[in-house]
Amino acid sequence: MVEKAHTAGWWPEFYQPLRSVSQKLADWIAPRSDASANSDCYEINVELPGVSPDDIDIAVHDNSLVVKGEKRSERVEDGADFYFSEREYGAFHRTFRLPPDADADDVDANYANGVLCLKIAKRQPVQSQGRKVEIRTS
Repeated sequence: MVEKAHTAGWWPEFYQPLRSVSQKLADWIAPRSDASANSDCYEINVELPGVSPDDIDIAVHDNSLVVKGEKRSERVEDGADFYFSEREYGAFHRTFRLPPDADADDVDANYANGVLCLKIAKRQPVQSQGRKVEIRTS
């Protein structure tokens, strides 16, 4: 009985380094980005050099903005000897949680010079007009 408790505790410890490596690999492959805001919108810029706009998919799900796609390898090795290659290829995926006042129905995307610029409009606060409350008498 004691051995089962020991074994059960061993498995999570064994797999924890693999989970950490998996997260670090996902972070390494994920494109770099920055986010800012002004009075009327939020702006997210995602670096995607060498990625075709046709290979980028943008969607809004559950108040999150999801950017995913793939950077395809176009290297031709016609007898060339490569000494090193630092370029990254493959699928990428980034999810950005939208603030409560972001209008998920009003997202604009522009791609130029390897940078995807996403602008998410802010909802205008609802101005309460107020109303008089009548007092009832019994």
